[in-house]
This record gives sequence, C-alpha cells and structure tokens, in this order.
Amino acid sequence: MLPGMSTNHVRIVEVGARDGLQNEKTLLPADVKIALIDRLSSTGLKTIEATSFVSPKWVPQLADAAEVFQHIRKLPGVSYPVLVPNEQGYERARAVGVTEIAVFTAASEAFNRKNINASIDESIERFIPVMKRAKEDGVKVRGYVSTVLGCPYQGEVPVSDVVRVARRLHEVGCYEISLGDTIGVGTPAKARAMLKAVAQEVPMPALAVHFHDTYGQALANILACLEEGVRVVDSAVSGTGGCPYAKGATGNVASEDVVYMLHGLGMETGIDLDILVATGAWLAGQLHKETASRVTRALTAA
Repeated sequence: MLPGMSTNHVRIVEVGARDGLQNEKTLLPADVKIALIDRLSSTGLKTIEATSFVSPKWVPQLADAAEVFQHIRKLPGVSYPVLVPNEQGYERARAVGVTEIAVFTAASEAFNRKNINASIDESIERFIPVMKRAKEDGVKVRGYVSTVLGCPYQGEVPVSDVVRVARRLHEVGCYEISLGDTIGVGTPAKARAMLKAVAQEVPMPALAVHFHDTYGQALANILACLEEGVRVVDSAVSGTGGCPYAKGATGNVASEDVVYMLHGLGMETGIDLDILVATGAWLAGQLHKETASRVTRALTAA
C-alpha cells in the first residue's frame, strides 16, 4: 500500500463525457453520449460526470444536456454529477432530476478574467446562491479549481492562491475539491508541493487531483499525489478533451492508463479494465481519431 492514508482504494471520477467531449471538435449526437455513459456505468466506475448545464452558446457540444441526463441508465450506487455555472443552470439540472452538481473557478485571476469575465472572488460569489439552494435541496456539490500549476495568461500561479481558493470552496460547502492542472504544465515535485499546501487547509479526504497530459507528466503527477495521500483522481476515458486556452494541450489523462497504473501498484478501483479499454476504443471510433490512451493502444493493437 502507498503511504499517506489507511485506504488502498482510489475513486476515479470519470470526466470524459463532460470535460472530455466539451473540448472535442467532433460533435457527438445525444444517443452516442448516452451510450458512452451507459458503457462507463458497466465498468464499475462510481462517479461519472454526465454533462454540463452551461449555455449552449458557449459550449455547443453539450447543448443536449437535459436529453442526455434524462436518458442515461442510472445505476444504484453510481453518482452522475453535472457542471452548473449559475442558478439558471442549476434550475435546468434540477428539472431533470440531478442530485449532484459541480461548480468551478480558477486559482489564476487572469484565467478567470479571460474565461468568465470575473475575478476569483466574483466567480465564487456568483455560485453562492447555487450552493445555498443545493444545501436546501440536499444536492451534493463538488468544486473545481483550475490552473493550479500554471496559467496560459499569467504563467506561474502562486500556491497561496490555490490554497485560498480551495479553502473558500470548502468553506462554502463543496464536499470535494478537484485541483486541476488545466494546461498540463505541472511536474511531480510541484504537484506534490501544491497538494501538501492545500491539505494544510482542506482535509485530504476532501481533495481530488485532475491532470492534463500536455507534457506527458500526468501519471507521474498522480503518483506523487497518491504518495501524499490523495485517493480521488479525475480522468477521461480515451484521454478525450484538451483545453481551448492551452497551446498543444492533448486532453485529460486517460482513465485506462490511470487504472492500469493503480492496479499495478496494488491499489483497488473496482473498475474492470477490459470493459474500460473496450469503451475507450469505441469512443475513439465515434470521434474518428486515435485513442490517446497508451494502454488501449497496446491492448487493442492488431
């Protein structure tokens, strides 16, 4: 068992159907997205981010959020959170029966300004009403902090800013905070130091890590954070996605690669790797591109 925590179990938060697809050039029809989530449900994953109730004007790839959420097969014991940017998004999500949401901000002032035309503090104030309603409705809320290891606009992001934002999200009621290296520039020592700093203010069981693989560092970063005690990892099947703000960003770390590494470390995930690999290969076909997962390439090579 890795040091850091008593548990050997790592929970994978599958973000391919939301964070992955929203940054893919190919627009998939709703029935394909539904089929993707249903396939993911059959792998043993316990958290599958389903879609995003943001304005279709901003994210046309997920304009069918309500249709997709209504028609996916919801297995008992599996969470299907959705991203909501504001009260309007929250209302749309609740109208179709959503019981877990995610809200987002960044640790970089410059990124927030460019992305949502607000300061960090203003972005958090915007979703305070959403948090209040979620609490009243018994809806769980996860928080995302992006640009924790670098920003395409301001470059270095002070660790103190990451700590402040993560602590604030925890204070306003997020049960879990996902720390995201949006442009994939982080390296293991920096990732470890950032996580350690945040864990001084937010309990480690309430933290997750979210790495993009732009520079090929994602698995190494995850391992460094596992050694510090983190036990929740975000990833995307087939390594889908990218970041519209990051030059050459290749997308999220592939779920198949993370699971293969975790199983090799003797960690438990509850995930059937063969079904996950088959799902990733199928999705790559739907997107008309080669999978970004090295494991899937290796296991499906003719």
